[in-house]
Amino acid sequence: MPKTSVPVFTASRRKGEDQMGIKALHSAKSDVGLKRPHNEDCFVADHALQLYVVCDGMGGGNAGEVASRMAIDTILDQVNAAAHDSAFQLVGPADSNLSAVTNQLASAIRSANEAIHQAAWTNPKYAGMGTTVVAARLSDHALSIAHVGDSRLYLIREGTIQALTMDHSWVTEQVAQGHMTEEEAEQSPRRNIVTRALGVESTVEIDLAEIPILKGDLLLLCSDGLTRGVRPDDILHTLDLDVEIGAKTDRLVSLANQAGGDDNITVLLVSIQRGTTERIWHRLRQRLFLKAS
Repeated sequence: MPKTSVPVFTASRRKGEDQMGIKALHSAKSDVGLKRPHNEDCFVADHALQLYVVCDGMGGGNAGEVASRMAIDTILDQVNAAAHDSAFQLVGPADSNLSAVTNQLASAIRSANEAIHQAAWTNPKYAGMGTTVVAARLSDHALSIAHVGDSRLYLIREGTIQALTMDHSWVTEQVAQGHMTEEEAEQSPRRNIVTRALGVESTVEIDLAEIPILKGDLLLLCSDGLTRGVRPDDILHTLDLDVEIGAKTDRLVSLANQAGGDDNITVLLVSIQRGTTERIWHRLRQRLFLKAS
C-alpha cells in the first residue's frame, strides 16, 4: 500500500530553556507505516510548557484520528491554562504525594477522557472511539509521567534503556499472571488489545509517576507501531549511534517499517541538555568570581 501524507500536530513554541532552567532538545516523526490507510497517531512537543505527549487513536473510519487529536488539543490547552493560573480548577482529586505539575497533567488527561467520551456518545460516527496516551512533563529537575494504554515512555541513561511505563494490554496481563511468555506475547494475535484507553468510559485510571531527571538523559515516547517490531536492545543501539537526534528519530521509524510497518509509527525523542542545578551552580560561580575580583 502506498504511503499517504501524514498530518501531525506540533506546538513547539520555542526551543531551548524554559523558565525553570531545564534545557531540552527534541525530535519527532510520525509515519503511517506500510499497511494502514491513514495515520491515527498524534503528538505534541511544547518547549514552553516542557510538555511531550504521544497518542495512538482507535475506532472505525477516522474516529481514531479524531480521538487522538482531541486528546492532544485538550491536554495542551488544560496544561497551559493550569500553568498560567494558580487558581485553575483541576479535574478529579489531587494526590498529595505528587507535585502540582504531575497533578495538573493528570487533570488534563481526565479532561481529555471526558471530551472524547462525550463526543463518542453524542456523534454516532465516533461511537467507540478512544486513544492511548503517554505524557511527560519536565519541571525543575524532575520528570512527571502519565500513561494510559500501550504507548510507551523509555529512559535512556548511561548506555541503558528502561521502560518507565507498563502496557495496559491483554497480553501484558497474561504475562504478569504467568499464562504467557514474553515471546508468546510478542507473537499473539491479541497483542493489540488494550485494557485501558481514553474515551471508552466516563472515567479513566491513569498511571502517574515522578522521577529525577539528569543532564545527558534521553527520553523516548512512542506508539506501539515502533515497539511491535523493534526490540529495546535495537532501540538502544540506534540511540547510541553518534549522529544528531533527528537522524536517530528517522532511523527508528525506518526500523519499524523494515520490521513490517504493520501500524502507524510515532517517535518522539527528548534530550536533556542541562538542568536547574547546573544553571544555579554556574550563576553562583560567576558571583563568586565577580566578588573575588
